[in-house]
Amino acid sequence: MVIAQTKGRPDPGPAAPPRRRAARGGGAGGRGFGRPVTIGLVNNMPDTALTATERQFSGLIAEAAAGRPVRLLLFSFASVARSEPARARMAGQYRDAAELAATPVDALIVTGTEPRAPRLDQEPYWPDMARLIDHAARHTVSTLWSCLAAHAAVLHLDRVERRPLADKCFGVFGSEPAVADPLVTRPGAPPLAVAHSRWNGLDAADLTACGYRILSTVGEAGVDVFAKRVGSEFVFFHGHPEYDAGALAGEYRRDVGRYLTGERDRYPNLPEGYFDANTNAVLDDYRARAEHDRGAVAFADLPRLVPRSGLAEATRATAAFLFRNWLDGVFLAVGGNAARAGAAAVAR
Repeated sequence: MVIAQTKGRPDPGPAAPPRRRAARGGGAGGRGFGRPVTIGLVNNMPDTALTATERQFSGLIAEAAAGRPVRLLLFSFASVARSEPARARMAGQYRDAAELAATPVDALIVTGTEPRAPRLDQEPYWPDMARLIDHAARHTVSTLWSCLAAHAAVLHLDRVERRPLADKCFGVFGSEPAVADPLVTRPGAPPLAVAHSRWNGLDAADLTACGYRILSTVGEAGVDVFAKRVGSEFVFFHGHPEYDAGALAGEYRRDVGRYLTGERDRYPNLPEGYFDANTNAVLDDYRARAEHDRGAVAFADLPRLVPRSGLAEATRATAAFLFRNWLDGVFLAVGGNAARAGAAAVAR
C-alpha cells in the first residue's frame, strides 16, 4: 500500500497492517510491519519530464511495496527553473527540498535535471544538491541517486569527476552483476536490461579508489549500479531503470526535432538495442535525407517510433526487480533501527 501524501495534508497516521505475505527475494521485514516507511522523491527533472518521472518512480515503489505500507512524499529544488504552468501543477503536491530538514523520511530517491552549465558544481541548484547529499547521509537509511544525481553525489562526496564521452551513451543495454550483492543478484533474477541516456560517464577505477562498490556493469558503456555506505547506504543508478518503454523514443524524437530546427548541429544516433532492424533501416533513410537537406525534411514525416518486441517486458522486469530489492533493504534497515531503539529503551 502506498500513501501519496499531498503537501499540507494532515499526516494520515499509521497505515493498516499489510497483508501477510512472504517478501520475494529473501525477505524484507515486511511481514507484520506496522508503520509506513516514508520515502521522499526529490524530482528535479525538467517540466516536460516532471509528470512522467513522478509516475514512473511512484508506480515502481507501489509495485515494490507488495502490500507493505509506504508513504511517498514529493519534493523538488526551488532553484530548478520552472514555468508557471509547472509551478501551478506542483503547488499543493510538492514541497521545497529544503523542508526535508524538518520532514523526517526513511529513504530518498533523487533525480538530476538537464544540465545547463559546463560543470555540475556550477549549476544554479548546486548548493541545494550539496546540502541534500549531506542531509541524506545523516538522516536516511538509504538514498537512491539517479543518473545525473549520481554524478553530483560522487563529485560532492569524493570529488570524483565525470568524464565526457566521445558520443552519447544512448540505448538499452544488458547489465551484468559484478558481485554477489542482493540488490542485483537473487534467485529468480531476470536478465537485467537498463536504459542509459548520458553524455558523461564515471570511471570504475575512480569509484573503487574512493570506496564505492561496483555492483553491475553494461559492457562498453561501463558502470551501471554502484553503492557506498556513508552513514546511509547510498545506491547509484548510472542509467534509468525507471524509464518506461517509450522514454528513449521520446528523447530521440525530441533530439531529431532539435536538429531539424537548428538547435543542435549533429543528427542524433539511434538508441542501441531499442528498435528492430526494419525500424532502424527506415530511420537511417530519414536521417540520410535530413542530413542532405534538413530544410527539405518535415518533422511530421518522422517514422513511427515503436520499440522492438520484448523490450518493454525486459526493462519492466528489471526495474521491478531492482526497486523491490532496494525497498526490501529499506524495510530491513528501518525494522532493524526500530528494534535497536526498542532494546535501548528497555535497557534504560
